[in-house]
Amino acid sequence: MSLKITLYGHSALDVETGGKHLLVDPFFSGNPAASVGSDRVPADYILVSHGHYDHIGDTIEIAKRTGAEVISNFEIIGWLEKQGLKKTHPQHIGGGHNYPFGYLKLTLALHGSQLPDGSDGGNPAGFLLTTTEGKKVYMAGDTGLFGDMRLIGEEGLDLAIIPIGDNYTMGPADALRAVKMLMPKHVIPIHYNTWELIAQDPVPWALQVEVETGTQVHLLKPGESVTI
Repeated sequence: MSLKITLYGHSALDVETGGKHLLVDPFFSGNPAASVGSDRVPADYILVSHGHYDHIGDTIEIAKRTGAEVISNFEIIGWLEKQGLKKTHPQHIGGGHNYPFGYLKLTLALHGSQLPDGSDGGNPAGFLLTTTEGKKVYMAGDTGLFGDMRLIGEEGLDLAIIPIGDNYTMGPADALRAVKMLMPKHVIPIHYNTWELIAQDPVPWALQVEVETGTQVHLLKPGESVTI
């Protein structure tokens, strides 16, 4: 079975697997890179990696419109429930849960997580997904490089989705080191070129990754998809 990834812009993604749409970090309103409006995206589940506005984004609006179940850490879920959401599932780093779309585990991420109103967003996270068809996908979220990426790589990844923008996350050099530790079959770079502060030319990075590793790079423009 195939796995379809659509980049909506910045870090907003649609992961389509097993007939389910997983909407990841749904930042549309105020996103200069967004390829579509929040009123048009499908969602059966919404995954929120951390509390920053450019990741929690339009979660509340989309969840209310679609009836999607929101998955995030305990603190973010508690905050979302105070905003009126009821269909939620809290997890924490190192913990996993079986869903209809597969087994989802929260991983370490080196970043912050303050919510838009200044509330505590708990610890930032990445997502390690094992689909019902057995595909393994690591969505790093916003993070710097960390050595335990080697442990995540031991899972045997089909796909890694990692930031390369620098300043707030890994830059290209550290993202290359991340690929070498993760050893995925495929990689998609995200979280770059949304604003001047995180502007990057991904082409030299992609060429270097493919020369120095066995990983295939997919450079997606907002609105583009790849099937793995």
